[in-house]
Amino acid sequence: MPNERLRGAMAAANFTKHSLAEQLEVSTKTVERWITQDRCPHPGLRLKAARALDRDETYLWPDLLADSRSTTASLSELVQIWPTRPEVPHEVWRSLMKQSSDHIDVLVYAGGFLVESLDFVNVVRAKAQAGVQIRILLGESDSPEVKARSHEEGLPSLPQRCQSTLEYLRETTDLPMVDIRTHRTTLYNSIYRFGDSMLVNTHSYGAYAAKSPVQHLQKVPGGRLFSYYLDSFEAAWKTGRTPVT
Repeated sequence: MPNERLRGAMAAANFTKHSLAEQLEVSTKTVERWITQDRCPHPGLRLKAARALDRDETYLWPDLLADSRSTTASLSELVQIWPTRPEVPHEVWRSLMKQSSDHIDVLVYAGGFLVESLDFVNVVRAKAQAGVQIRILLGESDSPEVKARSHEEGLPSLPQRCQSTLEYLRETTDLPMVDIRTHRTTLYNSIYRFGDSMLVNTHSYGAYAAKSPVQHLQKVPGGRLFSYYLDSFEAAWKTGRTPVT
């Protein structure tokens, strides 16, 4: 769609495509694309053009308002952040698991604390019986990616912990709503999705996941953070393989 606001503002300010291009030090074709293809200039040029035409940037390019609303919505998705994973209260984990009524998605390498401290096996069993779709991605214990992370974090037991968590959860694999896979992706974040809530445990080189920050996100219409991490989960899920029994 042509940008009629920009065209009209140029006419009102007695600018041609050529004269505006000269003032902004861009090509005439660039200005023409702004008009005919509704291209949006980069921020510096937008500001110079708006000043030259004596108009607000958001008047000339109203899509900027949508971006602003999206940014505000995304910030609203961040409920809380904890400096390390152990600082996330167990009550938060249990509350999010309890309120899940449609989806539980987990992407980890080992995630041993789930089964060791949060009774996750029984949570999976109960939620599956209640009709919740559960997808769990665990690190493939003998994969180069898990072995590399084990070395980088100074955690030699990581491959064994991946296998141990799988053994804990193996008894749930026959439940109709449960799908457990292993993956060989490089893990940048551990993701724990409970319906429209999500905990994201970031990873940093040389640091245990347990010593890294955790974000609590709540899905908000127009926000981009929740969907960003969910898309990452989906990409990893596509690479997953059914573990050998």
